[in-house]
Amino acid sequence: MKNKNVGFLIIGLAIIISIIIFIFNTGMTKIVSTSCAHGPTCTMYDTIKTQTYISLTIVALVLLIGLFLVFSKENEKIIMKTKTIQAKKKPISLIGLDKIEKQAIQLIQSENGAIFQATLMEKLSIGKVGLTRLLDKLEAKQLIERKRRGMNNIVVLKCN
Repeated sequence: MKNKNVGFLIIGLAIIISIIIFIFNTGMTKIVSTSCAHGPTCTMYDTIKTQTYISLTIVALVLLIGLFLVFSKENEKIIMKTKTIQAKKKPISLIGLDKIEKQAIQLIQSENGAIFQATLMEKLSIGKVGLTRLLDKLEAKQLIERKRRGMNNIVVLKCN
């Protein structure tokens, strides 16, 4: 709940408690007036006054807490946005690669830098073992990396 709502709730409780105190005080005064033979000088009247002042002081403190919550400023949420700066990707050098390695890199580049391993296998028309060996070579040269996605691998170009 918001501070203001809690403050109003506490103020309402303080009012209800003060009404209960005055009802109790009235009832106790009637009981003392009928049972005490000394009249207005009876010490029980002083006890009722003391109890009333103590309870009203407690109600006043609760009321002040409620007023503080009503008029206090809400905590502000601080929203920070972070901006990521992407490094410019350097073109991958195809020098020193054999024909099938160059084809694989070009296929990955044409798919925006990421392709499923099964799709790459179909497009290159090679088997699983051949593709695994090819990707192992390209990973050793730090040109690609394989990322596990469920039952599939995604082949992603590395940024140099």
